[in-house]
Order: sequence, then structure tokens, then C-alpha cells
Amino acid sequence: MPAPAFLLPSHPLDPRRIDPQFLREARLLRDLGGEHHLVDHDALLAGDARAAVDRVPAGRGPFWYRGWMLPSDRYAAFAAALAERGGHLLTSPPGYASAHELPGWYGVFEGATPQSVWLPLAGAGSGSGAASGGGDASGGADGSGGGDGAGIAPPGPERLAAAVARLGGRGPAIVKDYVKSRKDEWGEACFVPELADLPAVARVVARFVELQGPYLAGGVVLRRFEEFTRVVWDADGTPSGASGLPDDGRGGRRRAVESRVWWLDGEPVLVGPHPDLPGCPSAPDLSGVRPPVRTLGCRLVTTDLAERADGSGWRVVEVGDGQVSELPRGIDPSRLLIALLAA
Repeated sequence: MPAPAFLLPSHPLDPRRIDPQFLREARLLRDLGGEHHLVDHDALLAGDARAAVDRVPAGRGPFWYRGWMLPSDRYAAFAAALAERGGHLLTSPPGYASAHELPGWYGVFEGATPQSVWLPLAGAGSGSGAASGGGDASGGADGSGGGDGAGIAPPGPERLAAAVARLGGRGPAIVKDYVKSRKDEWGEACFVPELADLPAVARVVARFVELQGPYLAGGVVLRRFEEFTRVVWDADGTPSGASGLPDDGRGGRRRAVESRVWWLDGEPVLVGPHPDLPGCPSAPDLSGVRPPVRTLGCRLVTTDLAERADGSGWRVVEVGDGQVSELPRGIDPSRLLIALLAA
């Protein structure tokens, strides 16, 4: 089988040029003897997958995609459009959804990641919508859910109360969707200090849904808040302190020190800091993470790991598809690209 080629996003204003965010990877690929082609990310999001891949030569591949996140249904259309041209992605659409959306990976990582429940919302992007593990398959039967993305209604009080009960009914929690949180709006649309305060839960969830708007993926997720080792992250982008609360009240923010690990076929090929904290390298313990990564069975995934503040171990904060996971500034991705070229 020929070496994989890479599909990278084109410049939004010039389809013949590479999106500047991926220019460094394209140059490294060239230096390594790799091949890349351009796809139109905007066309993929707009649902015109055939137009998005019309600059990809027919009969080529297999392909790794390295680009911006795509909803799972758009990724499936992307794969289908390439198949029409005789090519295929090395990550299948089901594999992409499993790694990209929390309901796809949570059951495998349960026990190694904070306890979670999720509430599918009608009209909320391309989330799986299926109840597994902590899911609720009612999908808006209580009058929640919208139809047009921008007008999605948050879960009703009965669904929220049932979800809170499944998390034990008390303690702090985080609100997110199947893919993203809004940690920059920490107190407004992310952090719930006490689950027993159901009106406060409802306020945070409603604000989160409002701010996500048409970009809300799948539904709402409630995750147990766990305290991790943190540093003060100042406004100038440098770490300046030790552990503490998420908001230090001094213009800086206390953020968990996370490591991002890239896995190919169940083996770690690159370890670095999280892109939000590129100046905070760490050395995570991977012994408890390798088994669930292998069980998940996805070819290229990332795990974001953080150490508990009491030093009792490392936890999986997030799992993602490695094709759309951001590389932090200052890290050399050559080892990852070499492994992908040889896959």
C-alpha cells in the first residue's frame, strides 16, 4: 500500500493556498517526503463535500486529514465524497465519531475520567443522540430542544433534575456539549458550584446553550468537577503560580496543567502540553490510559490528561480524534508525522 497522503485545509480566501494554521505541518511534510492536498473546510461545513474535495486527485490515497474540527455528519459526507473519487480516509466515519464525541468514548474510559451524564438536544448539530452509559435518550420529550441550531432550547427542569440525580445530586460540576466547553466563561456558562442548587444548574446550562448557538454539538453534558494541579495563567500567556481555584481574581486564571498525548494504533507517539498551556510541560503516567485507548480501537486519537491536585493519579479530561486535535506552540510534530506516514 502506498504511503498515506495528507489532506489539509485551504486558505479561506484562496483555495490554492494552505490555511496559515497548517503551513508549518505542510512544510514538515514536504521535508519528510510526504504528499499533501488541499480541501475546502468551509465547503465541508456548508454540506458541499464534493466541491470541498475537487482539488484532490482521483485515485489517490489513503489519506490522513489534518484540519479543523468537523461535525460527525460532515466528516461522513467528506469520506463519501473521497470514496467517489477512489480515495479513502484512514479514520472511518464511525471511528471519527467515537473519538470526537463524548458519548462515543465515555463508556470505554469510565472510571478513568470524571463521571458524566448527557442530554441529547434536538437540532444540536450531529451528536450521536443515542443513550449509552450516562445518556438520556428522550431528546427533548419534555419540550426541550429546538429545530434550527440557532434556536435550540436547553433541557427542561425534569430532565436536568434527573441528570443531576444520576450524578449523585450534590457537589460541583462542569457543563459542556459532546465536544467543547466554554471555560473562558467559567462562572457564567461552564462551572456549577453545587448540583443541589437546581436553579443555578439551569442558569448555567441555559447560558451555555445560548452561547454555543448553532455550534452546539449533540447535547448538554454534565461532568463531575475534579480538582487538578493548577497554575495561574496570566493575561500575557505565561504560567505564574501553583495550585488553587479556577479564577484567581487578579486578571489571571488558574487552569489545570494538562498533557496532550497522541496515540496511533494504541501506542503513544507524541506527548506534549495542552495547546491552552504550551509553557507547562508535564510527564503523565500513561499506564492506566493505554488499555482503554486500545479498547476504543480508533487509529489516531488524543487524550488530554491532568493530575489530581492531591497527587493520587492522572485522569482523562478529554478524548479527541487526532486528525482535528490542535498541536501546541513550541512542540516539534515531526515524530507524529513520521509515524503517520509509515502507518
